[in-house]
Amino acid sequence: MKVAPIDVLLNKEVIPDKQFFFISGNELTLIEKIKSLIIDNCQQKEMALVTKIDSLKEFVDEVGLFESKKIYLLNSCKGFDEKTFNNIRKSNNIFIFIQENSKSIKKTKNFFYKEKDCCLLDCYELERDSRIKILNKFINDNKLIVSKDAYWLMVEKLESKYIFFETSLRKILGLGEIEVSVDNIRKLLTIDDTGKEKIFFNLLKNNKEIIEVYRSKIINNSDANDLYYKSKFFCQLIIEANNIDEYQKKIPIYLFKEKNFLIEFYKKYNSKKKKMLVRLLSSTEKVLRRERSLSLVCCLRFLLSIKKITVS
Repeated sequence: MKVAPIDVLLNKEVIPDKQFFFISGNELTLIEKIKSLIIDNCQQKEMALVTKIDSLKEFVDEVGLFESKKIYLLNSCKGFDEKTFNNIRKSNNIFIFIQENSKSIKKTKNFFYKEKDCCLLDCYELERDSRIKILNKFINDNKLIVSKDAYWLMVEKLESKYIFFETSLRKILGLGEIEVSVDNIRKLLTIDDTGKEKIFFNLLKNNKEIIEVYRSKIINNSDANDLYYKSKFFCQLIIEANNIDEYQKKIPIYLFKEKNFLIEFYKKYNSKKKKMLVRLLSSTEKVLRRERSLSLVCCLRFLLSIKKITVS
């Protein structure tokens, strides 16, 4: 079976009672977090000692004096084959395999996905929707009062790598204040005003300039997904506003430098163009969900399509 890491972060009770776990992906800090949550969850259920081994060939089925089973931690699936795997199934131990994504482990990951006593977790950088879910839980758990503008500032500016995201949340909690405002968020977090979303504010330039700035800031598929959701937010502001006054009220305070651009951008829209924007968002999201590996190309096409709708 496969479990989403975000579900584990939100509630570790979703960790299934399995004998084998395979944690993979390309986000090392999230891999480490998920590993620790699985180990803690197993140790809470029964006394179990963590033992590190390099490969399955080093496994020796023995139980210590004070624990009923062991948790074997393997930093690769080197030497993995179905025959060896079936042999260790006879033991009463838990096995956690950890390895970054590569073509060589595709078959192994597929095996863990299909087997009933196995659990596969793929760890990637936190996308916007995942950051929102974690942030909402953090706010509710700590009974914080967060202004609308402070909330969206955190959504847009908190890091996609888990360790940095978690560190920022700890800093916010370290304020010792129930009310969280834009001012103390700006003081606490390093706000980079040259972020990926700045590409959106270049959409009235010619296509060549848009492509150049896109290629300079968007390096991988994770960057592209982040930019898509940031751009989607700006598009939704346009779609949901019935008039210019309503639109101006919806613009978050932290975008004060871009307010004039956003207003001019909105003025180019009528009901027909808004419908075109809705269709574009829907079709783009379907492609991004179906073909994650095409995010870099898809997001650029999405931005150029927005520009085309806007200036048409």
